[in-house]
Amino acid sequence: MTQQTLAEALALTDDGAGGLTARLDGGFSNAPQSAPQERGAPFGGLMAALAAGAMRQRLGIEAPLQSLTIQYLAAARFEDVVFTPTMTRGGRNLAYASVIGGQGDRTAIQALGTYGRDVDGPVLTPLTASPRPVNELEPTPLDTSFGPWFARHIEHRFVAGSKLFGENAGKTPDLGCWMRTIDAAPLDETRLLFLLDGLYPTYFTAFPAPPIISASVDLRVDLLTAITPETAPDGWAYFHFTSRDVGGGWAVEDGVAWAPDGRPLALVRQRRKLMPMRTPTGA
Repeated sequence: MTQQTLAEALALTDDGAGGLTARLDGGFSNAPQSAPQERGAPFGGLMAALAAGAMRQRLGIEAPLQSLTIQYLAAARFEDVVFTPTMTRGGRNLAYASVIGGQGDRTAIQALGTYGRDVDGPVLTPLTASPRPVNELEPTPLDTSFGPWFARHIEHRFVAGSKLFGENAGKTPDLGCWMRTIDAAPLDETRLLFLLDGLYPTYFTAFPAPPIISASVDLRVDLLTAITPETAPDGWAYFHFTSRDVGGGWAVEDGVAWAPDGRPLALVRQRRKLMPMRTPTGA
C-alpha cells in the first residue's frame, strides 16, 4: 500500500458543510514499527498541525500563530477526519479561534488558537542554546523495535546520543536533537507543530526498558516568532526536551525549539497519561 507523504497528510479539503477534511493514514501511527499500524492512533503532532492548519485555512487568519492548546479527547481512526473551526473573536491585530476535529459523532480533539501581529517593543530573549551544528552529526533513526511509524517522516540527529532506557538515571531527564521532516522542506508553522511532538517521551531516558507507554492528554505550544521560509530553509530546528514530573500515573514534559541561527522558535508543554504496567505472572 502506498503511504501518504507529509504534504498529503497535511492537506485539508472543503467538506461542503463548513468543515475541512483530512485523510488519516496508518503511516502516521504512533504504534511502534514492530507492531501493526492499527495498534496505534494518528500521531498527536499531526493532529495539532491539522487543527492549526484548519483554523488558518477556513477562517482566513493571516496573523502569526502565537499559541495553540490541544486537548486529545479520543483516539482517532485511520480514516477521514473533519475539522470545524470557529472564530471566537476576530481582529486585525489579535484573533481568537477554536476548532473541533472528529469522525462522525466521535470527537477526537479540540483546540484553541491565539493569533496576533508582532509590533515594535522591548526585546528580551533569555532562551539560548549552542548545540553541536547539525552538519557535524550523522542521521540517527529510531530503533524500529519501539520507534513509531510516524518517525519515518522525521530525520533525527541526536547531539549526545538517544540516552534511552536509563542513561539519564539519577541525572536531569533531558534530551537534545536536531529534527526536520524527511521532505527537507523549509520549516513552516505546521511542520514545526508536527516536530514539537516528534520524539519519544523524555522520561524514557530515566527508566530502564521496557518503555512505560503513555497517551497524550493535552499539549500547549507558544510560538516566539513568525515562521517564514527563511527561518530554516533546509527544515532543520534544534529541540531540547525535559521531563518535569512523573508520578501518580502522569507525566509533564517541556520542550524548546531553536532555529539554526540560534533564535528561539517555540515552547511546548505536554501532559501524558501513563498506561498501567502489567505485573508479571507470579510476581
